[in-house]
Formats: sequence, structure tokens, C-alpha cells
Amino acid sequence: MSRFSFYFSAIIICVVYGMAAEQYRWFPSPLLHTMVDQARLAVSEFRGDTNTWYYVDAKARKQVPVYKADEVQPGLTMITGLGPARTLFIKVINFNGDVINQWDIDWHKIWPDATHLSSDVIPRGKPGTHIHGSRLMDNGDIVFNFDYLGLVRLDTCGNTIFRLPYTTHHAVNVDDNGDIWTPLDVIQTELIPEYSHYLPPYHEATVARISPQGELLQTISLLKLLKDNGYDGLMNLATLIDLMPRVSGDGDVYHLNDVEVFPRSLPEGVFKHGDVMVSLRNINTVLVFDPKALKIRFVSTGRFIRQHDPDFIDGNHFSVYDNNSMVTLLPHPPLKKRSPDNHSKIVIVSALDGSVTPYFKGHKDLPFYSRVMGKHQWLANGNLLIVEPMNGRSIELNPQGQPVWEYNNLILQTEVAGIMQSTERLAPVFDESFFAKRRAACTN
Repeated sequence: MSRFSFYFSAIIICVVYGMAAEQYRWFPSPLLHTMVDQARLAVSEFRGDTNTWYYVDAKARKQVPVYKADEVQPGLTMITGLGPARTLFIKVINFNGDVINQWDIDWHKIWPDATHLSSDVIPRGKPGTHIHGSRLMDNGDIVFNFDYLGLVRLDTCGNTIFRLPYTTHHAVNVDDNGDIWTPLDVIQTELIPEYSHYLPPYHEATVARISPQGELLQTISLLKLLKDNGYDGLMNLATLIDLMPRVSGDGDVYHLNDVEVFPRSLPEGVFKHGDVMVSLRNINTVLVFDPKALKIRFVSTGRFIRQHDPDFIDGNHFSVYDNNSMVTLLPHPPLKKRSPDNHSKIVIVSALDGSVTPYFKGHKDLPFYSRVMGKHQWLANGNLLIVEPMNGRSIELNPQGQPVWEYNNLILQTEVAGIMQSTERLAPVFDESFFAKRRAACTN
């Protein structure tokens, strides 16, 4: 065979295989599709395009489909999400979806002078970032995170009370003393002898306690907490071993995505009042520790996949939003979709025996899945409020797992929904008159 015939035949074989690989998803087609999808997403995010993961198709959806009105937990609902034209909002709605109060959140107006950030992470276009973690304070102020960019407190009318110039993210919770707890991202750029297998730069997951006035009161390194409590195994779950053991990847070893404090309103058990619970998504771990003695009380690892939002139920139990999200280089759905056989779930963990009991899991007749993010809330009447952030949808379930109320974050009543990071049913004190009085006070 001549050299020309050999190369020509090789080209034909490659072309035929390439066509077949694309048709039947043979190697390397899945990997190439993943790389292209991620590249397109990155370019879209940089340009601020509207056709990014922020918006999803929502055909045939109603904004507020009510299934069993008489079983809905009374009260207003606070929603955090994305509105039209890539705008951010936090709003309070009633049962019918009518807006009672709304904060229109614009990074560029609130923080035009973000000197605490490097130029490469400062938002350029809209939305530029998203709100991840929010809490309504007793006086009607709202505290929230611009994800990994800073913590902000606004009054009911949107006036800025404080801005905390630290890279806070994911969750905002308030303890019995009124202090604010949130994850804080610390980038370590130098090699630390105690953690010599952690190659910088890496994210040091840190818990922050902040005063109601915006003063940073306390920080707790979870890396140090694990080491001091003898949990070296958890510190090394992301270790690669070849010529030397090291932690690598993107440097986000733990991905701390929630911080909650055990309240005095719940009876003590294994957990004591003031204990802190954190969720470490990238090592599939939830742990509870004493923030004064810095001693770990309980750890649950590997019983959920890339979880979010653990919530205390009582002194011996907590629930977890189990995303059940598996990352793979094989073909996988975009951020906004799920595979037909994969659903997220809510599980209950017992600190008495370490058992994990499924409470609700999505199914064919009631799909429920979010590959990233996620919140849930136990309501006073026994119902459960869950949110599918990437689907722009929130569902209230009765104890039998049946939907009684739903809210879809439709954009201008069209067939498009924006992401919705959280929904929270508010306490009875936060009624329509409460917000009316606060707005009136702002304008006087």
C-alpha cells in the first residue's frame, strides 16, 4: 500500500469513527461535549448573555399552581432569585404570588467601590453575581451575601445599613443573640507547614460570626478544626497519590455551603444550645461542633451526595438537602436538567446511631432535582417547603409527600423561569401591615 493510500484510509476511518462516535456517544464525544458546554457557559457568563444557566425553559407552568389550599401553611413567603433582564431580587409574596415587599438588588449600585476584591472577580455586567444566603431580621432589614463577594444589610426600603468587605457566601443564619453566621472563603497562597500536602492556592473553609452592626467578631478555620479533632482522614479525602501525596484540583477542597447554630427553642440532646453545624459539599460531610471548645460532637460522611442546607430538627436529629448529584466526564445533563432516573431528596440523620432515613425523594409524578444549590424548610403545620434552585421552582409538601402549593419564578409571565436560590415561609409577625409600616417609616 502506498503512503498516500495509507493516510487517505486513515482519514476515512477517522471520519467514519467520528460520525459514529457523535451518533452513539462513543469516546471521545462525551468528553468533547462536556468541554464545549463548559467553554460556552464560561463565555456566556463573561459576556453577560441572557441564554446562560440563569434562565430555564418553563413552558406550561403556572406561577402559583395551588393543589390543596386548605393544607398550606399560612404566612408570607420570602423568595430570592433572578428577575427579568438579569436583575436580582429579594421579594416577599402572599399566597397568590402578589408582591408585598421587594428589594431590587444591584451589585453596581450597592458596591461600586469594591476595593476588597481583585479586579478579575469584580462583576462587570448584569447580574455579575447572584444572591446566595439571605435572612430577614426582626426589624424588617434584609441581610444577604453577594456570593463570594461580600455581606450586605439593607433596610426595608433598600437603604444600605452596612457592607462587610469579606468573601462571604452561600448561607446567612442568625443565632439567639442576633449574631450573623456565614461561610467565609479564605484563599491561602502560601505553603503552611502544618498542612504541607495542601498545595496553594487553595480555599480554607472558614466560619464567620458577625455582629448585627456588621463587625467581624470571630472566624473558625475548619481545616484546623478537623486537624485538632483528629479527623485527618476527612482532610485527605481529596488527596492524590503519585510521587507525593497532595491536595489539588481547583483548590476548593471542602466547599463549605452552610453554617447553622442550634437554637434555644429546641430541646438539647447530642447537640447543645449554641453548637454549630456545617455542610462540606465536596467531601459529602455534615458535622456539628462546639464553637467555644472547638470540639466536634458529630460527623456524618458519605451518606449523601454533594449536599446542601442541613437543618436541626431537635437535639438528636437534623435533615439534609441531598442533591444526589454525581459529577462525571461521561455525558451529563446541563445544570438546569436531570437524568430521568436521578432525583434529589430530603433525608433525616440521627446523631444517636448515625442512621440516615429518606423523608422525600423526587419521582416520576413529582420530579425534584437540583444539581447544585438547594434549600428546605420545616413548617409549623408539619409541611416541608423545598426549592429547586436551577429549575426556578419551589414546592410545599404535606407530611404525605403530596404538593399543596407551588411557586414558579416566571419572568414577566412568559415561558422562562429564572433561578431561585431560596424560599422561606415567614413567621406570622411578618404580615402585610408589618411591611407597610416599615416602608412608611423609611419615607418619613
